[in-house]
Amino acid sequence: MSGGAGGAAKACFSCHGLDGLGDGVSVPRLAGLDAGYLQKQMEDYASGIRPDKVMGPVAKPLDDRSRRAVAAYYASFPVRAAPASGAAPPRLWTLGDPARGLAPCADCHGAQAQGVGAGQPALGGQPAAYTLDQLQRWKRATRRNDPRGVMTTVAAKLTESEAAALAAWSETQPASPAPASGVASASAVAAAAAGSAASREARRRDR
Repeated sequence: MSGGAGGAAKACFSCHGLDGLGDGVSVPRLAGLDAGYLQKQMEDYASGIRPDKVMGPVAKPLDDRSRRAVAAYYASFPVRAAPASGAAPPRLWTLGDPARGLAPCADCHGAQAQGVGAGQPALGGQPAAYTLDQLQRWKRATRRNDPRGVMTTVAAKLTESEAAALAAWSETQPASPAPASGVASASAVAAAAAGSAASREARRRDR
């Protein structure tokens, strides 16, 4: 956590804070996210699959044990409870757009952006600027570490205003902790997969 041989400039807490809540502007919240998801991001930063000029040099010198330790540390933190804003979610979040082959964001990220398990992270409470930046990276294919290229495909079809609206709404949702167990996580992932499959089948019939 101190940055080790890299010095204080590479210390995790200098950006993400000791409590993992980030800065609320452009640095993401790590507290309560799935440990497996966090570890994978560290590995992808280190390998260059997820290129980033800040995180790459931080993650690359770490061994596997250290990456697991950092992921487990931040995943273990509770997140501050806060009520949802009450604002209606964008249509794309709840319904998607079958005409463009876009499944609802909620299929993977939850009705309130709480995430549905490993690999499908919570977006609730994440700074809008950070989420929008990631969508833009997916769109440009400068971030490409998503399973089966799902986010690359989705982001490529979003307009700038749609991406901004999704990022702004998800920021207003309550930050939620990771599922309490691997069983809960697996169940949520299965439910999301079923929802996505149903959406794809509906689009197939529409054609």
